[in-house]
Order: sequence, then structure tokens, then C-alpha cells
Amino acid sequence: MKFSIALFSFLCLILLPQLVSAGSVGSETGLPLPRFVSLSSDKVNVRTGPGTRYPINWVFVRRGWPVEVIEEYELWRQIRDIEGATGWVHKNLLSNRRTLIVTGDTRAVYEEPEESSPVVLLAEPGVVGKLKECDGRWCEIEIAGLSGWLMANQFYGVYANEKIR
Repeated sequence: MKFSIALFSFLCLILLPQLVSAGSVGSETGLPLPRFVSLSSDKVNVRTGPGTRYPINWVFVRRGWPVEVIEEYELWRQIRDIEGATGWVHKNLLSNRRTLIVTGDTRAVYEEPEESSPVVLLAEPGVVGKLKECDGRWCEIEIAGLSGWLMANQFYGVYANEKIR
């Protein structure tokens, strides 16, 4: 018995940090947690718990708004928004389409992924766009039908060093 407890404790000390650092996956989808998604409706009720019996905490009114899924329970997903607020929404109100919100100052969007490239457009803070691909530093985005490259640290909707193809 003592050997089993000692072995279990040893394995927990060795394996647990690796499992935690590797991230987790959703119990319903098997997809990574956390992960970015976007709102698929112009009206999304955010509830205090996973079900319609829970009160509505607030309502999103913008299709395409990026949020993070941080937990899953049956048909419900716990989300976190750009301000760090969390709540539960039905899975049918979320899309796997990646979007972004420009943060900070007005941002130059470049024709190529380099600052010496011509500027395609200037994006104001709060503007929502589509995320096409990322190389870990630069991301190709689309705003108002115009495509270009923006540094990944200049918007909300991608993780540090994340690569998207």
C-alpha cells in the first residue's frame, strides 16, 4: 500500500506540471481550452450558469465579436470577453470563425508582414475584423473588405506566438 501511494505521489509530481502546461481540452468537444471563437448572432445572452434557468448577466449585441471558450458543460460554453468578464452561452451562438478587436492606438495595417511595407489601412481601436492567418508574430487580417498584416500584439483574438493557417 505504501509503495502505491509513493508511486502515485511521484507520478503526480512528474506528470501534473506537464499536463497543466499542455493545456486542457473540452469535455464535450475535445477541442483545446481556452480557445478563441466568435459570436454567431447579433444578440447573445450571457448567463450566470450553464442553462436557461440561470439569469442573464448581460447581452452581447455584435455578431463576430471574439471571445474565449474557457469551459464546456453539455450544450453550454463558458466564455471570457476582452475585459475578462465570464459567463455561459449556448454553443449554437458561437462560431469557430476567428475574429479580432483592434486594441490600443490606431494601428497601421500593412500590405506585407513588415513595417517597411506600404500601409493598406489605419484601424481604429475597437474595430472588429476577420483573422485569416498568423505566423506567431504577424497576422493577416481583413477589415471592411481590405486585407493586410497586423502585428499579433496589437489586437485581441490570438494567443502569444499562435500560428494559424
